[in-house]
Amino acid sequence: MERRKIWLSSPHIGNEEQKFVKEAFDSNWIAPLGPNVDAFEKEMCGYLGSGSAAALSSGTAAIHLALIMTGVKAGDEVICQSFTFSGSANPIAYQQAQPVFVDSEEESWNMSPELLEKAITDRKDKTGKTPKAVIAVHLYGQSAKIEEIAEICRHHKTVLVEDAAEALGAEYKGKKLGTFGDFGILSFNGNKILTTSGGGMMVSDNEEFCRKAKFLSTQARDDAPHYEHTHIGYNYRMSNVLAGIGRGQLRVLDMRVKRKREIFELYHNGLAGIGGAVFQPELEGTRGNRWLTAAVFDPGKREEIRYELLKYNIESRPLWKPMHLQPVFKDCVNYSDGTSERMFRDGLCLPSDTKMTDGELGEIISIIRDKLKT
Repeated sequence: MERRKIWLSSPHIGNEEQKFVKEAFDSNWIAPLGPNVDAFEKEMCGYLGSGSAAALSSGTAAIHLALIMTGVKAGDEVICQSFTFSGSANPIAYQQAQPVFVDSEEESWNMSPELLEKAITDRKDKTGKTPKAVIAVHLYGQSAKIEEIAEICRHHKTVLVEDAAEALGAEYKGKKLGTFGDFGILSFNGNKILTTSGGGMMVSDNEEFCRKAKFLSTQARDDAPHYEHTHIGYNYRMSNVLAGIGRGQLRVLDMRVKRKREIFELYHNGLAGIGGAVFQPELEGTRGNRWLTAAVFDPGKREEIRYELLKYNIESRPLWKPMHLQPVFKDCVNYSDGTSERMFRDGLCLPSDTKMTDGELGEIISIIRDKLKT
């Protein structure tokens, strides 16, 4: 009999989601938009302390719209954290702009403020122009040095797109991540800590940004009795059904964060000193959501662990391959000191599914310990 698969991070659905989805079906308000979308945006603003929000089809769509509203166009440069998922960087290419990648620092595994300052200054010297925007990411739910990054962006008068796709529920000095940038980006993909199956959101204290995002994401239809378009639009809006799932998920978000942090602590305590394990740090004054428990091990150990877990039908995943190493971005400008390359080589995301029992976690820890002792 095949073992039950333990996933890296699968959807965890509760009881509230069905209530809101049923309301959508009972009212026949399936799509487009509807009361759940409006309520989800309002409730998310209340949770984050943000002024406005636009519920969209993905976090990538939110970044794309943010770049459009920033005025990014062909030939412009946009700085992006290299150590991230491709969804952070792809929208730069959508606009035919040029990504400029900046490496991470070891205290948070996120964008290095020192390298960011160097990159902006150097690009201004070389091109005569300031990069149009900076996309900073809170990797695996852990805060970047976001105050320093935001201050650098203010000093150079460039837009900050805060990619909090992995960090919903995390905090920096008591303030929720996603609320420090000109634009905050959220993702509700199936493996995220809050899921709507697929989806995302833009948040901002600038109400006009979100109003324009809603306009552009519904094919930019002008106010007319017929279909009139004076702008190029996109089919990026969230449906009323998916927003209902999000409303239910939001009600248990803090419980999910609590469990993710418990999972991290069990790994941290159970694997201390094993295989050279070093876990992703948490900056002083911050509280991460620990979406995925991530650690680097001694060279060569990552794949040993990953393959051993696969034997037991347990999913794990290497850390993100830096964007400056990706074939599609191989010719892009890059400001790197090798930090993310080392982390990718030796790092692994461990199973962090909130439906796992403590017994299953203990088994995973034992499998890793036994493998690394051989």
